[in-house]
Amino acid sequence: MCKELASIAFYRAVFAELLITAIYVFFGLGSVLDWPETPSILQTAITFNLAAAVAVQIAWQVSGAHINPAVTVAFLLGSRVSLVRTVCYVVAQLAGGIVGAAVLYAVTPGNVRGNMGINKHYYTRCSMNPARSFGPAVITGDFLQQWIFWVGPLIGAVLASVLYNFVIYYDHKPFSQRLSILKGSYDGEELKAQEENAQKETLSLPSLVHRL
Repeated sequence: MCKELASIAFYRAVFAELLITAIYVFFGLGSVLDWPETPSILQTAITFNLAAAVAVQIAWQVSGAHINPAVTVAFLLGSRVSLVRTVCYVVAQLAGGIVGAAVLYAVTPGNVRGNMGINKHYYTRCSMNPARSFGPAVITGDFLQQWIFWVGPLIGAVLASVLYNFVIYYDHKPFSQRLSILKGSYDGEELKAQEENAQKETLSLPSLVHRL
């Protein structure tokens, strides 16, 4: 963990998650507010997806562009990120959700902002992103049924991660490697170099003759 926390790239990635989540929430929530004409479901869907596409283009090379705490948890279960990175990403995403909702609240008239697009229905206008639901809830102080939009996405993320990483595309990582990834001490580049050196050392004579 200390090795990861000492990296500037790590903090750059955490900031990127905050920034892109704020952008996603700002534009996404803006598309569900009651402007002079109430936006259609199609308009809202297009806006959310375009906002997500822009966010991914901004940060996928820096942080992986998770945007969503549920996605980050899925990456953790699949041994793709460390525990400390998961915690920092989730905190950054929630902070980004609050920032995005706060900026939107500040720049929209009172008769337009309404309840800031807070999800209040079980099956309609739902959110698969806890950060998107948490941000406006904090700004308006309305946490009614907030747990639904945490439990649902997180359960879905866990099931999807297990299904993909252990059934559909089984990842043959040894336990020691998974543990080092969890701790944040895993060095993928170093391991790759070691494997390449070992492969060169064990190259058989027939293989050498064949290559010559």
